[in-house]
Amino acid sequence: MQAPQSIAKAATWMAGWLTLMLVIAVAGREAMRELAVFQVMEMRSIIGLLLLWPLVRMSGGWAALKSQRLREHGARNVVHYAAQYAWFAALTMIPLAQVVAIEFTMPIWIILLAAAFLGERITPWKVLAVALGLLGVGLIVRPSSAGLSPGQLVALAAAVGFAVSVTMVKSLTRTDSALAIIFWMLVVQSLLGLLPALWVWRWPSPSAWGWVGLVAFCGTFSHYCMARAMRHAEATVVMPMDYLRVPLTALAGWWIYAERLDLFTVAGTALILGGNLLNLRRARVAAAAA
Repeated sequence: MQAPQSIAKAATWMAGWLTLMLVIAVAGREAMRELAVFQVMEMRSIIGLLLLWPLVRMSGGWAALKSQRLREHGARNVVHYAAQYAWFAALTMIPLAQVVAIEFTMPIWIILLAAAFLGERITPWKVLAVALGLLGVGLIVRPSSAGLSPGQLVALAAAVGFAVSVTMVKSLTRTDSALAIIFWMLVVQSLLGLLPALWVWRWPSPSAWGWVGLVAFCGTFSHYCMARAMRHAEATVVMPMDYLRVPLTALAGWWIYAERLDLFTVAGTALILGGNLLNLRRARVAAAAA
């Protein structure tokens, strides 16, 4: 059953998503100083299932996980697994702010996909919000005359994959609970990654266990927050809120890793925030009129 639309509730759940995604970017980079990407992703899925199980029991056990759309869950998670691998790999290749900034080419794909497959309406205000955000991303990334670097191309591939995944999540929220969506994500991705993880497996040090534990916790419950947000607002409203992750990650990269934070980054951040606030304001006006 479709939940009542509420911009305030969607924004609250997205605040949880933003916080957890900021932590996972740092924890993922630290974990991959020692472990391969496939191993980190497999451990994240298995630990995530253990962390999710108490919530499953509180929600009624296996009955809360029933779905008539297991094929869609499988397809969505094959795409998401590939995109997630590219995202983690990009963390080791380029600065944090660039990884997340390039990821934010994603909203333009989401708007097109949501309009084509979910019947969501493209308004001039949504287009303007995305355009401002993408202009800000361009200022932060500033590709060289030789084009995008390999790390930037990997991050771009992740963005396209995430756009497809998010659009499929929005469709799934119309019939399935957020809990079921996250559970089947962890199950499918655990199966997909088992053999690759065993191939590169090495026993983690205590510090690596700690970082992987953070990745698992944040990775599991960030997607729960995203799925809940999607139940309260359209994908083309929810996703521009995620633009806030660009300035937050740029600040984290500057503070933790001494990555450059220059005038272009500040200007790009201002455009991203402006586009985000514009989209939210127009969404509130439209909701009030309705």
